[in-house]
Amino acid sequence: MTAEIITPAPGRAATARPGAGIGTGAGSGTGTGVSTGVSTAFGTFGELLQGVLPEEDGDFLVTLPVARWAMARFEPDPDSDVLRVWPPHKKKALRLTAMIMADAGRPAGGLLKIHSTLPEGKGLASSSADLVATARAVANALDEAMPPRRIESYLARIEPTDGVLYPSIVAFHHRTVRLRARLGSLPSMAVVSGDEGGAVDTVSFNAIPKPFTAADKREYVRLLDRITGAVARRDLAEVGRVATASARMNQVLRHKWSLEGMIGICREVGGLGVVVGHSGTTLGILLDTASPDCPAQLAAAAQACQDLVGNVTVYRTLSFD
Repeated sequence: MTAEIITPAPGRAATARPGAGIGTGAGSGTGTGVSTGVSTAFGTFGELLQGVLPEEDGDFLVTLPVARWAMARFEPDPDSDVLRVWPPHKKKALRLTAMIMADAGRPAGGLLKIHSTLPEGKGLASSSADLVATARAVANALDEAMPPRRIESYLARIEPTDGVLYPSIVAFHHRTVRLRARLGSLPSMAVVSGDEGGAVDTVSFNAIPKPFTAADKREYVRLLDRITGAVARRDLAEVGRVATASARMNQVLRHKWSLEGMIGICREVGGLGVVVGHSGTTLGILLDTASPDCPAQLAAAAQACQDLVGNVTVYRTLSFD
């Protein structure tokens, strides 16, 4: 089932009308139990590890949750058959809303508003966070259960998706939208980030054939084993080493001109490693915030990144202990 997306005039919200396969039109809602639903989803700074395993549908990633969020607010309108979204370009979230309402037997209208602190097209899971927050907000408004597996089933029909629906570091099959394993949590880290500019479309990027060899895929098995053990041991140094190795392996797929410079800065300031948005434009130096040297390391890394890339943002990773 899909929704008809109506492109708005400037300054107006995008809208969707439930089609023949979606619902019966205006006035078909029960008009009972209507309430506003609000929810959030965090983003992830690129991936600690991303690649392809030597198995069917082996594309995978390992998340690095950060303290940046998307918030969705959904206000159903049982007296209307038009769904609207703001900002108007969030059409995937609008489509998801229509899907959930159709499955719930509530093909009414409503307004979905999304506010996000995650930049788009940078590899920080902005679209995934929008969709997860939307699914939860719509479910809250309709008093529908929305467990992770149900969210995955919807998102698999829309686009490749990050694993931000789980409050943990996870190994996730993003192209088939399914959880591989919950790895656990890590102490909070700072990420001193630089952005090479531009934007990457997730759907287009994931359509690119992966150039990884059989040897590369075996190496990804080893790296996944290493990061799994590192998270279990809370070994930040090993986490940083795996992240750096993954960033280097990804150069054949999406080259980042500043990667070796960032690795050099990380080495100079005593950082843990370099993490990248494998399908984005960002790179970041990982720092242990519990270290007494962290403030000085952060200042030095920020200045060096500014000199190298021309812009700096500092993120904080999430710990779920």
